[in-house]
Amino acid sequence: MRVRPFAELASLLYKLNGKGYKAYREIQGAWKAHTYTLIVAHVQGDPFATPSTVHIRLAPHVHQIPPEWWKNRIRRIALGDYLLRVFKRRVSSFPREGGTGHSGEIRVPAGQAEILERAAFYIGKDGLGIRFRVGLPADGRRIRGHAAARILTEYLPRAIPSLYWKNLDREQLKQWVLLAEDHAYLQQMLEQEGLVAFVRDGSILPRESGISVRPLPDAVPFVSPPELRVSLSTLHHGEVTGMGIPAGVSVITGGGFHGKSTLLRAIELGVYPHIPGDGREWVVTLPGAMVVLSEDGRSVSGVDLSPFIRDLPLGRDTRNFSTQNASGSTSLATAIQEGVEAGARLLLIDEDRAATNFLIRDARMQQLVQKETIIPYIDRVQELYREHGISTMLVIGGSGDYLEVVDKVILMEDYLPRDATTAAQNVVATYPTGRITGKVSEAYHVTPRVLLPHSFPRSRRKDKVQAHGLHELVWNRERIELWALQQLVETGQVLSIGTLLRELAARHREKAFLVEAVKEIYQIAQEGGLYALAPLPEQVMPRLLETIGTLNRLRTLKIQQPDEVRHEAT
Repeated sequence: MRVRPFAELASLLYKLNGKGYKAYREIQGAWKAHTYTLIVAHVQGDPFATPSTVHIRLAPHVHQIPPEWWKNRIRRIALGDYLLRVFKRRVSSFPREGGTGHSGEIRVPAGQAEILERAAFYIGKDGLGIRFRVGLPADGRRIRGHAAARILTEYLPRAIPSLYWKNLDREQLKQWVLLAEDHAYLQQMLEQEGLVAFVRDGSILPRESGISVRPLPDAVPFVSPPELRVSLSTLHHGEVTGMGIPAGVSVITGGGFHGKSTLLRAIELGVYPHIPGDGREWVVTLPGAMVVLSEDGRSVSGVDLSPFIRDLPLGRDTRNFSTQNASGSTSLATAIQEGVEAGARLLLIDEDRAATNFLIRDARMQQLVQKETIIPYIDRVQELYREHGISTMLVIGGSGDYLEVVDKVILMEDYLPRDATTAAQNVVATYPTGRITGKVSEAYHVTPRVLLPHSFPRSRRKDKVQAHGLHELVWNRERIELWALQQLVETGQVLSIGTLLRELAARHREKAFLVEAVKEIYQIAQEGGLYALAPLPEQVMPRLLETIGTLNRLRTLKIQQPDEVRHEAT
C-alpha cells in the first residue's frame, strides 16, 4: 500500500475540488501523520453508494493502553466495544458537512446494549485500529474537496486523542472489561453448578418499550425466590446473589402482563454480556441456549423428524423430510432437531410462539383422535434432558398438562418470581387431567446431515450478501428470512453470517457434515477476524447457532443423510 505524508492530503483534496466524483480515488491509500496513520481503504464510486471505508491506526507508544486490558479474547472484545462507543460519541459532536447523498456522514459501527466482537476494531502488539465509514462530500456528482479536507484532516484528527489511555475514563473502561470477563466466567460456572441461567437480584428486566433496549424507568427490581436463590463467585465482583434456574425442565408461568415473557427474553439475551447500566448485565445464560418457535412457511431440508412426526398418510418418510412450506408444528419440530444437531443445550420456548398441537395433546383429544402423526413435545421433554442433557425452559399460560412433567415452576406476579413447584405438584394431585403419558416406541435421536456443495446460490458476478435489518439476509438472488432467530441483536451479525456462508460456499466443493463444515469456517473467522474474510467494518461476530440456523433456512440447501452417502460409496 502506498504511504504518503498526511500533510499532503488536504492540498490534494483542494486540487480535486469540483472534479468528477470518481477522482476521489486519488486519495486511496495510507497517509502517515506523526502519531497515527489514516488509511482510505476503499473509496465509494458515487455519493449515493455505501460510504468509503477509513481506518485509523495508532502505534502502541501512542495509545499506551496497557496490555492487561487486551490480554485475552474477552478483554479485547470488551475493550474494542468500549473504544468504538467513545470514538463514535466524539465524532458525533462535529458539524455535518452537507451535500449530495451520504455526503459528510461519519458512521462508526458501535453497539447498543450488548458487548460484541466487531470487525471495526483490532489491537495487538503492532498497535490499535479503528475502522469506520465516511461519506465523501459532493455537490451532485462533483467533489467538495474543501469539505472533505475538513472531515479527514481537521475533524478526525481531533477525535483520535479520545482513544489515548491518558484521556480515557479508566474506571468506566474497567467496568466494561471486567463485567464482560465475569459474564464469560459465570457462563462456564453455570454448568458446574447444575444451572442453565442466573438472574441477579436487583436486575432491571423490563425495557422502555417494545422497540427500545433502554431499561424501563421505575421498573420493579428483580428479587429471587428464596428456594432458587444462589450465590456465585466471580473473578472481579465478589459473590453475586440471585435466582439460579436448575438444569432440567422448567416452566415460567403467571397471568398476562406479569413479566413471564420479559423474564424469558432477558434469559434469551443472557447469552451475551451487556453494558454497565443496562439492567440485564447480571443475567447469564448457558452459551448453548437457543430459542425455538413455530415458523409457518419456512423451508426444511433433509431433517430427521421421526422423533416427533411419523406415520404420515401415504407412507411419506419423515426420516429425511424436506418441504418448502412447513406448517407450525413441522417447523417447530424442525427447529428443535436442527438446534440439537447444532449443539444447543437449552431450548427456550414461549407458548405464544409455538404450535399448540406440537406442544401438547390433552386427554380429550387423545380419546377423540386415534390416528395422530405428531408425538407432542410433552412426551419427549424429560427424555431430552435425562438421556441427552438438553434442558427446556417454557413460558406457559394455558397448557397446564406441562405441570406434570416439569422439575421447576416459576410463577411471575407483578414482575416478581416465586417458586411454585410445590403448589404445581399439589394442583396436579388435586386435579388429575386423565391424560395418558405418551409411550414412545423409539428413543429420541438426531441424525447429522451431509451438506452438498451445490446448495449455494451462485452468481455470474461476484457473490453478494446484504443484510436487510435483523430479519432478512439476501445472498445473490436468494432471500433468507431470519425473524425466527430471536437471539440476533444487530444487523452486523446478519451481515457477518452472509460473509461466513459465502466463505463456506467458496471453500467446500465436496460433501461434508453440515455442522462441522460451518464450525470450520467459524473457527477461521475467530482466528483471523471477520474483516479478513470481507472488508466490511459493520460486521459483528454472530453465534454459531444463528449461523447454522441461517444456513438451514436457505431454500436452495441440498442435504443427504449419512446412510445415503455410505450407499453411494459402496
